[in-house]
Amino acid sequence: MASAPTSTTRELSAPPCTATLYAKAALPLIPGASALPFVAGGGKTIPRTTLTLNGVTADPDQLVSYDRVCGFTLRDTLPSTYLHIRAFPLHMALMTDGSFPFGAVGLVHLRNRITQLRPVGTTETFDLRVHTMPVQPHPKGRTFTIVSEARVGDELVWQDASTMLTRGKGSGGQEPRPVDDGPAPKDLPFVAEWRLAEDLGRRYGAASGDRNPIHMHALSAKLLGFPRAIAHGMWTKARCLAALESTLPDAYTVDVTFRRPILLPGKVAFAAEDGRFAVRNVKDSSKIHLEGRVTAA
Repeated sequence: MASAPTSTTRELSAPPCTATLYAKAALPLIPGASALPFVAGGGKTIPRTTLTLNGVTADPDQLVSYDRVCGFTLRDTLPSTYLHIRAFPLHMALMTDGSFPFGAVGLVHLRNRITQLRPVGTTETFDLRVHTMPVQPHPKGRTFTIVSEARVGDELVWQDASTMLTRGKGSGGQEPRPVDDGPAPKDLPFVAEWRLAEDLGRRYGAASGDRNPIHMHALSAKLLGFPRAIAHGMWTKARCLAALESTLPDAYTVDVTFRRPILLPGKVAFAAEDGRFAVRNVKDSSKIHLEGRVTAA
């Protein structure tokens, strides 16, 4: 029987540079590069590595840009999704490590679940901790989840779980859906129509550091199989929370599933009722881009 991988913790002194990490993430696309030991895709199992980054604070200029592109009101507390973008460079560092079994380019973001245990002030200092969970079977391949935590001192204030799909030979059957006895996303009442500009991906990428080529330009998106650039899933989630901002409790969990990409430029419909919400096709409400739910934590 093979022994379980050794658990290791690495403390970082500064946030990793996402531009450098995206360049590294693209290396597996070069024929033969996957055989190099420092290129992701050669590992057999998800490494049991935890990355930590202490003494993190909100960048005021970044926060203003993030709030504007996502539609949040400028406040003295941080949007719960803003902490996700501060943890995101650590996600990329894990997924581009040479021991990681999958290349980061081509992964599909399936689901994101955030729990805010209390509001985090814009001037507070927090510590981040990020690790991956074991691989799970999926009808369309395999999935893994990256778990992030933020603490202020010894107090856990925020948690995040992002589930990613690597396509391949799947387990068969239907794709799992959230267990929910509420109305279907197509039946939620219409709230607003959002017009999304062609440069949305670049503006969100500049504010968040997430410059995945599928979001930046139509040309780079086409090279990776999309007809046009697509909106970031985490922008879509943040935009929904901004629309619900006045109704959010101090402590809550917001769980979303990403159903289909949003092509840019484009128009989408936002629908919501009693904590449930969805982003749908404007003309066909049965075509769901995102569905989610907010519950008091």
